[in-house]
Amino acid sequence: VQLQASGGGLVQAGGSLRLSCAASGRSGRIFSNNGMGWFRQAPGKEREFVAAISWNGGYTQYADSVKGRFTVSRDRARNTMYLQMSSLKFEDTAVYSCAAARGSAVYANPESYPHWGLGTQVTVSS
Repeated sequence: VQLQASGGGLVQAGGSLRLSCAASGRSGRIFSNNGMGWFRQAPGKEREFVAAISWNGGYTQYADSVKGRFTVSRDRARNTMYLQMSSLKFEDTAVYSCAAARGSAVYANPESYPHWGLGTQVTVSS
């Protein structure tokens, strides 16, 4: 059961990045029916919710700080979730992690996610 986030990097303010979260192994069959989410943690700060998507992509939820700039999507056939980030700001700098929820809906609280993957660093230069 593995989740792996990728696609991070260094980008100038105003730029874009697309993160991917791939489920591998037997986790692919499990997480296809689960809601999934993105969280981030900046140095010295607590982990915060970024975006979530329901099992079939029909519902999404975003943190107010990223609404209108980030878009979450998923490809169930590829067992992959994406986070398209645009108009990036310096304050978006953080380690971004993906997670699979216990249920099939959208969830903003990290306690709803028992499965976590390793994160990917996003650094936005001002």
